[in-house]
Amino acid sequence: MVKIIIENLNHEEISSSSSGRKVIELIHENYIDWMHACGKKGRCTSCKMIVIKGGENLDELTDREEFFKSKGRLKTNERLTCQTKIKQGELLIRVADENKFPHISYSD
Repeated sequence: MVKIIIENLNHEEISSSSSGRKVIELIHENYIDWMHACGKKGRCTSCKMIVIKGGENLDELTDREEFFKSKGRLKTNERLTCQTKIKQGELLIRVADENKFPHISYSD
């Protein structure tokens, strides 16, 4: 069982019985608007999430994430939703300020 909580979207909760899926797939399947400028190909950082809790439930960094981390575009607690798979358990995340949509009301 997988549970994703998006803290600054009023603690929006996503639950799924399938593990090993990309975080962005689960977000979009639940009709939540999430930035992905490059079409989910790992070519930018617009789909970045800030991991608050549950990082141990994610797979290892991909080559693309390692690349952006080496360039200073991903911090230690940040991952790309288009590259990151959740194995199981709970994940608490935030939308990065620079990737927020203007048409969505975010909470603190």
